[in-house]
Amino acid sequence: MTAALVIEQFLNGLQLGVMLFLMAAGLTLIFGVMGLINLAHGSLYMVGAFACATVAAWSGSFWLGLIASLAAAAAAGAIVEVTVIRKLYERDHLDQVLATFALILVFSEGTRWLFGSFPLYLDIPPALTGAVALPGGVHYPFYRLAIILVGLAVAFGLYLLISRTRLGMRIRAGESDREMIGALGVDIRTLYTMVFALGAALAGLAGAMVGALQSVQVGMGEPVLILAFVVIVIGGIGSIKGAFLGALLVGLVDTMGRIFLPQLLTALLGPAQAASLGGALSSMLIYIVMAAILAFRPKGLFATGAQ
Repeated sequence: MTAALVIEQFLNGLQLGVMLFLMAAGLTLIFGVMGLINLAHGSLYMVGAFACATVAAWSGSFWLGLIASLAAAAAAGAIVEVTVIRKLYERDHLDQVLATFALILVFSEGTRWLFGSFPLYLDIPPALTGAVALPGGVHYPFYRLAIILVGLAVAFGLYLLISRTRLGMRIRAGESDREMIGALGVDIRTLYTMVFALGAALAGLAGAMVGALQSVQVGMGEPVLILAFVVIVIGGIGSIKGAFLGALLVGLVDTMGRIFLPQLLTALLGPAQAASLGGALSSMLIYIVMAAILAFRPKGLFATGAQ
């Protein structure tokens, strides 16, 4: 276990964390402001990835594909909110779960009908290829480092949006007392559509950027959605700050655990047993951390509304 390996895996965990934040930020805003459980959020992640891969292949430009991912995911989110989600706000959570699960099937089969069952591949843009020399003798992929920087920039931008703008004030007010801001003349339907489209765009951005690291395929959003729900439970439902810290915690714990836990167990067990037990424990590690946090903070780390 070398210092270079520790630094590299720490950065990998940070990269996973900021991607989870992009997913979880929209999810926690939607739940915090609208009180809606949206299982179809992972499908918007998939929409962003497919839009980026398709436009990049057609135009030869990853950057146009990235813009397309934001536009396509935001448009899909707005359309879904207006046509389906809007009818679910006054329904109980079971109806919301069933309806949004149905949307997963619609998105998956629609995507398979448009693009087929074979995965698409998205190339890393030439400007972001290669590796960056970091202290400790680490040569880290430039693209992964760029993902970390983009995620941190988006987190800072969301903080400014929520805390310093009129729209953010309305979002925070809508989370606290939606009837009151409606009585004050705010178009609550338009606000909900904007929040839903914003959350969808963030998920689409995450899907597009991760699409260059793995294949773009139908159903790619569901595993990430599970981790995003873990993030918002740990961070506190409705809290952007909680989503950010929870995402970093989950990303680091998951990545470091998968790499180093089997190595640590090797000192106590044989290599084969350590690999088997370490793999099993590392896959459960984030859920163990979540349970430990909820034992002391049942509402999560920052369950104080959107902030």
